[in-house]
Amino acid sequence: MFKKVIGVVLLVGSALSFNAAAVDRSNPYDMVKEAGERTFARLHDEQALIQKDPNHLRVIMNEELLPYIDYKYAALKVLGRYFGQTPREKIPEYMQEFRDYLINTYATVLAQYDNQKVVFQPAQDVEDDSNVTVRALIQEPGRPDIKIAFKVRKNDKTEEWAAYDMVAEGTSLLSAKRSELEGILGKDGIDAVIKMLKEKNAESITLPEKKL
Repeated sequence: MFKKVIGVVLLVGSALSFNAAAVDRSNPYDMVKEAGERTFARLHDEQALIQKDPNHLRVIMNEELLPYIDYKYAALKVLGRYFGQTPREKIPEYMQEFRDYLINTYATVLAQYDNQKVVFQPAQDVEDDSNVTVRALIQEPGRPDIKIAFKVRKNDKTEEWAAYDMVAEGTSLLSAKRSELEGILGKDGIDAVIKMLKEKNAESITLPEKKL
């Protein structure tokens, strides 16, 4: 059940991808809505490429999602209490591998994309806010709606919004990744985490048996 919920988090998290030239980042609600519409449209339109080369999903994630996820903030949050024990010279390499790991993770889950519908929360006033939760529902015929929440924060310098966590039915992607890595951090340190991430990032994407 835990893995299933995480899968939902990742799938709907892909809805945060968008075209930088076209999507307004000044309101997190509008951003998430338009991002979702654009991302799922691209997944639909590029199925031929995906079927030919499943690793094309990584291309979509790298181009459409990661530039607008605050992966550095997320990476540091995942380190949690081990941040103070991590040699500073290791942080850049860890962040790069964590970034690629997110690409790989999202791409793997997106291989299961099957035209799900996402209904987003209407835009609200965020003039005095710097950290908000944008809610949505993922809908699929014959299955109950699943509640989703996107945690989005505003950059103090640029005043642009970026996502750093996603939650499905109470399960946080950020917390799940922290749980996944903190055992390795505590036992073997950051070098072992970087090694594990590199191994994961080298794996190829595979499509499920059911064709899209």
